[in-house]
Amino acid sequence: MSTFRTHTISVTTGSTETVADLTADCESYLREVANGGDGLLNVFVPHATAGIAILETGAGSDTDLLSALRDLLPADDRWRHRHGSPGHGRDHVLPAFVPPHATIPVIGGRLALGTWQSVCLVDTNRDNPDRQVRLSFLG
Repeated sequence: MSTFRTHTISVTTGSTETVADLTADCESYLREVANGGDGLLNVFVPHATAGIAILETGAGSDTDLLSALRDLLPADDRWRHRHGSPGHGRDHVLPAFVPPHATIPVIGGRLALGTWQSVCLVDTNRDNPDRQVRLSFLG
């Protein structure tokens, strides 16, 4: 019989573009709910200006991602969506490139990530430093 459990965590991203590693939060949650079993963990950010990415962190990939997003989605006056900080309209386009969710296999109660993979919140919106992330386990 499958069970579904869900929990929301708060993440403060600050006033700069951020890639926040959520892997430890995900692992902690799975220790509480997975009971060493198999299933799926869905990570979802219910915000129109943030996304979830699976990537390497700490070796420059997180900084490279933010740099690529700045090149792809510059914070200038080209955007029709104009409230907030200058260029904020690009933050509303971000989830089309970095989706607001990721689903990760859970094997034996642990994330089945590759050696260098981490679960990350990607937030380019400097106007909203407080984010909610929903962790949902089906197992």
